Amino acid sequence: MTETLTGTPLTLTAFDWVPPVAQGLVRDLRVRWALKEAALPYEVELLAMGTQGEPAHLARQPFGQVPVLTAAQTPMFESGAILWRIAEAGGDALLPPDRAGRDRTLSWVFAALNTVEPPITMHQQMTRLAVDKEAAEIMEREVRKAVERRLGQLQATMEGRDWLVAERFTAADLLMATVLRGLRHTQIVAQFPKLEDYLARCTARPAFREALAEQLAPFEENAPRYAAE
Repeated sequence: MTETLTGTPLTLTAFDWVPPVAQGLVRDLRVRWALKEAALPYEVELLAMGTQGEPAHLARQPFGQVPVLTAAQTPMFESGAILWRIAEAGGDALLPPDRAGRDRTLSWVFAALNTVEPPITMHQQMTRLAVDKEAAEIMEREVRKAVERRLGQLQATMEGRDWLVAERFTAADLLMATVLRGLRHTQIVAQFPKLEDYLARCTARPAFREALAEQLAPFEENAPRYAAE
């Protein structure tokens, strides 16, 4: 699919609205950001909330989620996989030029998805989605310890460095920043000054600001319609 990302129309499928608690965090954000960093033009197809379980969408995303990136009629799902293909198609925009640097970037991509993100996702569920608040509060304390442990380890790797790999912004930083933003409603990242500075450095990039604004615009536009339903 790497070759098909260049010189052919790209279509990103994303939700037309999500509840406020999820706005700015839906994972199509990381794909939009990567496409903009790689200077790959694309169109956006908005998927109405409530229709994600219909056969047409399940045929391209078997779990009824977003994002989906379609190139040359070939859909690809899972944001991490999509991000890597974009990085490969974008030349040196999101990847170091050398094989060793690219391999290390790939390691950090998986670290963000498999090691850092899971406890953060669990923390989100405990603090925002749990029905039994008393039980969730007890569990949250343990989950928070797991989050803080991972962030402490991550901060240790940032000692004397601005970026995760090759002294430059890469796909690994893009993905790690979107993972850390999952804690934006807490003060947890602020406990780790190097990570707080790192996250601010990543999200100050023009491509991130453009991607975030692009994701939020239809949410605001479509909010009245969902409020009326």
